[in-house]
Amino acid sequence: MQFRVPQFLDIEDKIFGPFTFSQFVYLAGGGGLCFIIFKLLGFLVGLIPMLIIAGFALALTFYRPNEKPFIHLLESGFKFIVGNKLYIWKKEQKTIKVAEVKVAMQKGEGEEKNIPTSMEPRLGRSKLRDLAWSLDVLDLKKEQEQNK
Repeated sequence: MQFRVPQFLDIEDKIFGPFTFSQFVYLAGGGGLCFIIFKLLGFLVGLIPMLIIAGFALALTFYRPNEKPFIHLLESGFKFIVGNKLYIWKKEQKTIKVAEVKVAMQKGEGEEKNIPTSMEPRLGRSKLRDLAWSLDVLDLKKEQEQNK
């Protein structure tokens, strides 16, 4: 038994002549708003608002950026403006050369510029591991002081 698989699902049906239902609604809505503005404000005063509304209605109907309807672009822009944004700041770490550290230690500038006086590697990013390491080092220093 063979089944017919529907194709071209992304193409909308033409309902009102050469226009789809959404295109017809955009054109009819834009035309209706232009007519209301014409009746309320007259032709000379309402010309600029009518041109803006007509241009927007025509853009909704015919303009397709990246082969997608213009309404999708407007929706994405609105979500971007209203939605939460995540700002990530990546701090650049300065690298200190060994020669610079040795020169600074000889001059006695190690304490003033916060230059590390020992070249012991820092442990990973885990705070618990750093805390355990610092406690072990402090215990070793206490034992060495007591043995002296």
